[in-house]
Amino acid sequence: MTDPFSLKGKVIVQCGGTGLLGRELVKAIGQAGATLVVGTRDPAKFGPDRELARKVGVEVQVEKLIVNDEDSVNAFRDAVLAKNGQVDGLVYNTVSRPMKGERPHADEWRDSMETNATGLYLTLNAFVEVMAKQPTGGSIVNISSMMGMVGPNMANYEGTDMTPAPDYFFHKSGMINVSRYYASVYGTKGVRCNVVSPGGIFNPAAPQPDAFLEKYNKRTMIGRMANPDEMNGAVIFLLSDAAAYVTGVNLPVDGGFTGK
Repeated sequence: MTDPFSLKGKVIVQCGGTGLLGRELVKAIGQAGATLVVGTRDPAKFGPDRELARKVGVEVQVEKLIVNDEDSVNAFRDAVLAKNGQVDGLVYNTVSRPMKGERPHADEWRDSMETNATGLYLTLNAFVEVMAKQPTGGSIVNISSMMGMVGPNMANYEGTDMTPAPDYFFHKSGMINVSRYYASVYGTKGVRCNVVSPGGIFNPAAPQPDAFLEKYNKRTMIGRMANPDEMNGAVIFLLSDAAAYVTGVNLPVDGGFTGK
């Protein structure tokens, strides 16, 4: 392999192409050479994000996708295949966070489940079978969180109005283990399934409270929160042929937070 980290010639599907992390992944995956298809609830609203990608030389295919609707997921998959003939990688970056605080209404929990659990399940099922039938297999990268590995450190939130919600910990932990399931069941069929677990990401447009930042930064080995583009390398690696023998792995990209 002359460039094992290249995604040239690969068709990559990304669910969730907006937000701090999603926009950076769109640019990075495209710049790595992939044909990128983004699934989004409202393609008409993706215009500004598509223009951001074009500014760095990345063209994006955009298709409608409602992840908790099985018909929509299957139609999305079929549209990708009709236009490209293959799917070499899937990045599940879609997330819903309707719950606010530690004891919200149960309806918010159910709403959260629709995207973060059912949506993940439907999307994995739709694409893993396609990859398993391809001679080249495929790679799935699920975007979890270090919060799927640990409980909340409540001291970080002192002096702020921030409160961690339980659904996020439940879903992100479940994503890590269900990824191991798919890695095990489909490994011999050429499909790899891995997880990237980001640490806290600094939001320059709406910075986290100073009281939170001061405490959080001290708890990382690097001494700061992540920049939005610092997850790109891990995702590109796991999608690429450089990770051909890597599966069932949860890769924390958290500045050493979970190791300290």
